[in-house]
Amino acid sequence: MITVLIVDDHPVFRRGLRGLLAAMDIEVVGEAGGGQEAVALAAELQPDVVVMDLQMPGGNGVEATRTITRTSPRIGVLVLTMFRDDDSVFAAMRAGARGYLLKEAGAEEIGRAVRAVAAGEAIYGPEIARRVLAYFTGMPDPSRTAFPELTEREREVLQLVAQGRGNSEIAGILFLSGKTVRNHISNIFMKLQVADRAQAIVRAREAGLGGSPRPGPSTGAGDGAQQGGTH
Repeated sequence: MITVLIVDDHPVFRRGLRGLLAAMDIEVVGEAGGGQEAVALAAELQPDVVVMDLQMPGGNGVEATRTITRTSPRIGVLVLTMFRDDDSVFAAMRAGARGYLLKEAGAEEIGRAVRAVAAGEAIYGPEIARRVLAYFTGMPDPSRTAFPELTEREREVLQLVAQGRGNSEIAGILFLSGKTVRNHISNIFMKLQVADRAQAIVRAREAGLGGSPRPGPSTGAGDGAQQGGTH
């Protein structure tokens, strides 16, 4: 059985990920809430895979990844984070991470990535793979070049809207309040000069953002109401 150490400063997220992996017959042997604790537990437990967040109190994930891969090369590090910027991606790669997924990834994608990293493979989520390819080939990255009038955060929100995510799900992924998400979406509508969510999705997908909608956690009635309106 593959063994995993989960490193994330949010206990609720750790609990959910533990349950997800257990359902796939992947054993979670430990949890850490910060980088320094992760280094100590990785050395003690010697898991097959460390699932690592990046921004945490008590030592960041990049430094922890660098230390773990240097002192225990057999351990594979899979970054699972909300940060999709190039600096974070390439810093993690330089530190020795074998994989990089965004927290919006589905359960099957996470399970597949853990197994691949445990087998010594390198694996990246679709958006991250596209960024890496764009970096090395000099191809323009539509998520960075499309809609220059949007802020980086607005572009992240639009990316999730284009994937069919509801407001409450976006808030959870980006650790924002529901009100903040609604404000961002209102600003996006105004800047893109669209009347509603459907038009925003069309514009975003035409520009190469979002791709096909991904399955996510079921949303409640409140979230459906949000999607049904203009925000």
